[in-house]
Amino acid sequence: MEPKYHRVLLKLSGEALAGPKKTGLDTATMLPICKSIQKCVNAGVQMGIVVGGGNFWRGRSSENMDRTRADHIGMLATTMNALAVADMLESLGLEVRVQTAISMQQIAEPYIRNRAISHLKKGRVVIFGCGTGSPFFSTDTAATLRAVEIEADILLKATMVDGVYDKDPHKYDDAVRYSRLTFSDVLGSALQVMDSTAASMCRDNKMPMLVFDLNRPENIYDAVMGEDIGTVVSEVDPIATEV
Repeated sequence: MEPKYHRVLLKLSGEALAGPKKTGLDTATMLPICKSIQKCVNAGVQMGIVVGGGNFWRGRSSENMDRTRADHIGMLATTMNALAVADMLESLGLEVRVQTAISMQQIAEPYIRNRAISHLKKGRVVIFGCGTGSPFFSTDTAATLRAVEIEADILLKATMVDGVYDKDPHKYDDAVRYSRLTFSDVLGSALQVMDSTAASMCRDNKMPMLVFDLNRPENIYDAVMGEDIGTVVSEVDPIATEV
């Protein structure tokens, strides 16, 4: 079976790597995620990955902490996650390169777009750390930026819910899941999918996004194969549809 997408950018949250511990790294949680990525690569899919850092650091530790410094600490957290995911993928036999937006030459390559694309074409997984390299930008924005830069077919946003809802499904039993949305819908309705900077960048650069549930790690493979999962967000369909 031929994959629907041949080059993707997968956004993984740091919290997803922590599993039931809620903090740090949980090997038992990470392994099936990495095996699903391995399955995608074996199917011929070029995989770029952006990881968050919320399992180690989230926001400022106090109101008095400088926001720029807090964001720099968060960038270091994403690098720890990138290295951990790289190590596990390599243990499964994959070739991996970690690139960081802040220079850390002793442990990772500096982010260079053309080099990243060259790695992808050679079948290597490329993991991008340090977000955009600048404070005040989320890792969702970093994922969107890297997806556009590497000319990915789609941005895959792995979350802890099975798509985009009109309200928090963990709080409201009558929450309705959408099967398709536009980024204009996301921005206009203030849906909690991603921050407005990331959504605007996707919209302006015509980068589609699929939001799906990572509680079932096999969904990563199903997503690249074009299975009907999650919520597709793009500017192609002018009217949001509900499931």
